[in-house]
Amino acid sequence: MSSQQHGTLRFNPNNATTGTVERVHASDGSTQVHKQLRQAGTVPTAPAHWTASTTPSDWNYWAREAEVYTDPRLRASLTGTGLDLPTAEVQPNQQSTDLWLEDVRGTAGADFTLADHMATAAGLGRWQARPLQPAPAWASRGFLRAYSSSRPGDLALVDDDAAWAQPLIADTWPSDLRAGWARLLTHREDLLGVMEALPRTLCHLDAWVSNVIRRPSGEVVLLDWAFAGDGAVGEDLGNYLPDAVFDLFWPAERLAELEAACWPTYLDGLHAGGWDGTEREARLGVVASCVKYTWLLPLLLQKATDTEHDAYHQRVDAEHLYRQRGVALSHLVGWCEEALDLAG
Repeated sequence: MSSQQHGTLRFNPNNATTGTVERVHASDGSTQVHKQLRQAGTVPTAPAHWTASTTPSDWNYWAREAEVYTDPRLRASLTGTGLDLPTAEVQPNQQSTDLWLEDVRGTAGADFTLADHMATAAGLGRWQARPLQPAPAWASRGFLRAYSSSRPGDLALVDDDAAWAQPLIADTWPSDLRAGWARLLTHREDLLGVMEALPRTLCHLDAWVSNVIRRPSGEVVLLDWAFAGDGAVGEDLGNYLPDAVFDLFWPAERLAELEAACWPTYLDGLHAGGWDGTEREARLGVVASCVKYTWLLPLLLQKATDTEHDAYHQRVDAEHLYRQRGVALSHLVGWCEEALDLAG
């Protein structure tokens, strides 16, 4: 591709699997998105919790996206669901693989209206009603347990009075959040067991607003399939909703409204796609997925004294960030209680 200009897009530079994500402008005026996948073992300076793997079933398998984009079964499984993949050209190299992706035109997830989010939820439901059988060789296994248990954050801080007395915490977080999070940690293994016992489907496993674009035709294009694999029905929606708030793409004060709109739409999508499971199972997959975030509150306690704060690798106001995340964390405490009730 004869290029004139490269513009780096926001991505996670800590993940050893990703070298760059950039928009490339060609001399003819066209654009593509270039994403470089780095072979496992080639980035010795990566943080331990973002180490790449050579094992296809591992949650951070370095070549997964290249295999996703060249899998005709996956593309076929999205047909008629309201979801789509970008077109892609895959170019393997000695220690990396270049993905040349369609620069999808449309509304970015950060600018979605409630109706756009509902369309995404409905598409996820229709797609996940009919999982691929057999599962693709590139699909991750055990993502939820492996990912959540590998994150940084000292869980002991939840019982630390001094950590909760920090001004940034004491001035922004709900007073009952400490007890609620302690209960979530107490039931971490129970909730992981619940999620692992639920009906299985193929999940994106990184579904959130920064990974979706809605075409003018109405189809929602899913980007960044780096974690995709086996998951519980409902698990993607359980990630999509709170992550929109955690990275400040959706106001925390409207998280309940977002859930109230997207949950029944997702369930309708499941039924429209021919799923024969129960509403209880799907709802458990959404709310018990709160266990993914057990590490996040302790990490925020740990970082409360930092002089600078980021949300998705962009500098933000600390008080606003902690206030918004505090509301979202409290919402997850409510999910924990609902999950424990449903699990019985």
